[in-house]
This record gives sequence, C-alpha cells and structure tokens, in this order.
Amino acid sequence: MSDSLEIKKEDLESVIEKDPALNVDEPKEKSSLKWLILLTVIIGTFLGRLDQTIVNLALPKIISDYGISVSAAGWIATAYILANAIFVPIWGKLGDTIGRKKVYMMGFSIFIFGSVLAGLAWNLSSMIVFRIIQAIAASADYPTAMAILAVTFKHGKERAQALGIWSSSFAAASVFGPLIGGPLIDNFGWRSVFMINLPVGIIGMAMAYIYINESVSERATKVFDWWGALALGASLGSLVLVLDQGLDWGWTSLPIIGLYIATLAFGILFVWIEKGHPEPIVDLKFFKNKIFVSALVNNFVVFMGMMGSLFLIPIFAQTFLGYSATESGYLFIPMAFSLMVAAPIGGSFTGKVQPRYIIFWSTLVAAIGLYLFVRIDPRSGAIDIIVPLMIMAGGLGFGMAQRTNVVASAVPQHEIGVASSVLALIRNIAGAFGIAVFGTILSVGVKNKVAEIVLNSTLKIHTTKEYAQAIGLINLRAEISAYTNVFITSAVIVFIGAFLALLMKVDKKDERNDIEVFVE
Repeated sequence: MSDSLEIKKEDLESVIEKDPALNVDEPKEKSSLKWLILLTVIIGTFLGRLDQTIVNLALPKIISDYGISVSAAGWIATAYILANAIFVPIWGKLGDTIGRKKVYMMGFSIFIFGSVLAGLAWNLSSMIVFRIIQAIAASADYPTAMAILAVTFKHGKERAQALGIWSSSFAAASVFGPLIGGPLIDNFGWRSVFMINLPVGIIGMAMAYIYINESVSERATKVFDWWGALALGASLGSLVLVLDQGLDWGWTSLPIIGLYIATLAFGILFVWIEKGHPEPIVDLKFFKNKIFVSALVNNFVVFMGMMGSLFLIPIFAQTFLGYSATESGYLFIPMAFSLMVAAPIGGSFTGKVQPRYIIFWSTLVAAIGLYLFVRIDPRSGAIDIIVPLMIMAGGLGFGMAQRTNVVASAVPQHEIGVASSVLALIRNIAGAFGIAVFGTILSVGVKNKVAEIVLNSTLKIHTTKEYAQAIGLINLRAEISAYTNVFITSAVIVFIGAFLALLMKVDKKDERNDIEVFVE
C-alpha cells in the first residue's frame, strides 16, 4: 500500500457520476428514509447483543431445572461464542456477494427460529445445539449492518454519526440486559428470555423488509472460498476455546497445548489458502494497508483492556458491596447514556479533526476512567463505580464512530462487508482475550497476595472464631489488591492503545463529499 494520493475535485466528481454507489446527490425521500434504516439495524444489533447478555442471568435457573453443574452450563455460553466467532467472516463475504439485505434478513429469521427452539429446549444438549443456531444467525448482523450503513450514509461526516449511534447500541444492550432479564425471569421463567425475541424480531424483520435497500459488491464472486472459511473457523474455534477454558483447564494443560497447536496450524493453513485463492474470504492485502492495520491494533488493545476489566465490575459489586444482579445492572445505566450521547458528538467532528486525534484523546479519557477504579473497596458506594464508568464510556463513545469509520473508509466499497467482519472478529477476540487474561491476573494475584500476607504476618489467635475472622480478612485484602492490579493493568493497556491511535495517518478528505481517498 503506497501513501494516499490527493485527487482533483473534478476527477472525483467524474468517478461519483459513473458509480451510483458513491452518488451522494440522492432524492429527499430517500434521504429521509436513511435514519429509519439506521433504526432498523439498531434493533437487530440490540436484540442480538441483548440475548447474549440476558441469557447469562438465566443460567442459575437453567442449572436448577436441568440438574446440571455450573461447569456444564458454561458450555451454553462457550458454544455461542465459538459459533459466533467462526461465522462472522463467512457472513461478511456472503453479504458482499449475494446481497447484504438478503443475508441480514436470513440471519434475522434464523435467529428468531433459534430463539424459539432455545425457549423450548428440554435438556443441556438440545440447548447447546439451539444456542449454536442462534449464534450462527447473530453473527450475520455486525458485518452486514455495518456494510448497509456504509452504503446508505455516503457522506463521511453523516456516516460517522450513523456508525457512532449504531455502535452505542452494543453498550446499551449490555446494560439493559440485566434490567430486562431480571423481571422476565422472576415473573415468567427463564424460557421467556428466548421467547421475547419472537415479537421484537418480527418487528425488526418487517422494518428490514420495508426500509433496507439491497446492495452487493460491484465484483461478483464466482468461487466461494469454502476451504478458507473452514480453516479460519477451525483456527478461531481453537483460539476461542483456549481463551474461554484456559483458566479452568490450566494454561499449560495437555488439552490447551493441543488447542495452541491447532490454532497455529489452521491459521498457517488459512493464510496459505488465501494467498492462492482468486476470491479469498479475507483479502490479505487489507493487512498491507497501514491505516486498516493501525485501526485494528487500536481496536484490539482498547477492547481487550476495557472488556477484560469491566466484566469484573458486577462481580465486585455483588461480592463486596452486597448488590443483587439487578442492582448491579442499575450501575451501568448512566454508562449507557454517557456512551450514547458521546458517540454521535464524536462522529460530528468528521472532516473537522483528523480521526487519529479524536481516537487518541477519547481513548486517553477511557484509560483515566478505568484507572479511577483502583480506588474502589468494600466501603465504596454506587457513585464510586458510576463516575468511572461514565468517564470511561464517554471516552469510548466519543471515538467509537471514528474507529469504525476509519476501517470502512480504508477499504474499497465492494469489500466493506468483509472489512467490517474482520473488525467485528478483532473486537470479539480482544474481549475474550481480555476476559481470559484479566481473569487469570485476578486468580493468580489473589493466591500470590494471600501467600505474601501469610509469610509477612504474625497472627495472635486464641479461638476458632478469631481464626476464621483472620482468614476472612486475609482473603479480603488479597482480593482487593488483585482487583486493583487488574484495573491498573487495564488502564495502562488502554493508555498504550491511545498512543497507537496516532499511527492512523488519514489524509485530508475531499471537502464536498467527506470521502477519504486511498489508492494502492
């Protein structure tokens, strides 16, 4: 990839006239429908992410009804994560090939069908199968939704705002999951968290059918890269399984070592297949694009640091502050509003400020928000958690549209679906990687701190009660210290991610259309 070149305005206008996909002079009626299209894809994205969050609340009831262990129930989540990661790139390529609206509606309909089946599941095996169906369908949402928005909102500034608003639906779903799921489970049973997808899904399907226009890549795919898809799926499946089960199985256990080897072997096979395939499922030339790679690196580091540490907040609130699951969910409501307000504001700066500076400062603010968590302890109140969450989310939201828009702008129009699927994949893996890493840091940190305290303490104990109290205090101190280390580490990682954003050197956009121009 060579440096970006500046193109004359009259030449760009000529290109736009010849390519309807880039024509920004659209009828007012069509323009007015764009925001309904945005609302439509938000419903799909919100529903898919809401389901992923809400099912975790139902696990205790499912465990009780099926009479299974906690570790066995963990496969309900693991199967979903595995299937979702594997199929994201496949759906992205199919959307570019046969039509994004077709793939979006296909995924939506299968998701509704899988939800109903999951609500009727009679044992663990059937539940796992139906969750896999749900996950396969849900993985179609991100790449097709992002591509639909990218071709619907063609102005750089307008597109960034739309992508920012859409991106905020991810956080909103994770917040409202506990708030919606708790009452549903308490009043209607755990099966209701699956059945609720039916009426909402039908509304979303109807809106997609009415409002979304079909779009495909200008280059028709003649030979689908099935072998590449299988190799990528095997590599990703092995990697996700390592991240999900590594802490329980042991990072150096024989099964995990086998998965390390499988991840590497299938990954090498995937690269070999892609290099020789005329129409690869993931075009490796993307990774010669410095802007695209820089954006992916920033997204990986930021999402690893934040997702890896934030999953511990509800655990901390329930373990040390005595909050219920629903009360823990309330803590995240201000965070959701902070993110939803900041996202479109950050998008409005497109064309006015270079994306790397917006991403840099927003990521820096997010790192500060994470660092503020080092102050929390068992004496903390709700405000001690809410304020850092709002600062972190505000920073994340302010740069969210720019992160997504840089990726969409750095690749050819006909490959937006594939590029967005790579972005989704990187964010998902980063989140799983962060949770695995910080879960391990917490676990190892507690053990090491307990040993350190015991070695450096002299206990004067006379009764069994005093002994129990002493052990409790040692564990408490060790756990608080381990949480502090986790938040310091996550803040440092996100802080590093801020400076990595400065590598995204995007050239000045054409003033009339806000279209970023790149040539190879």
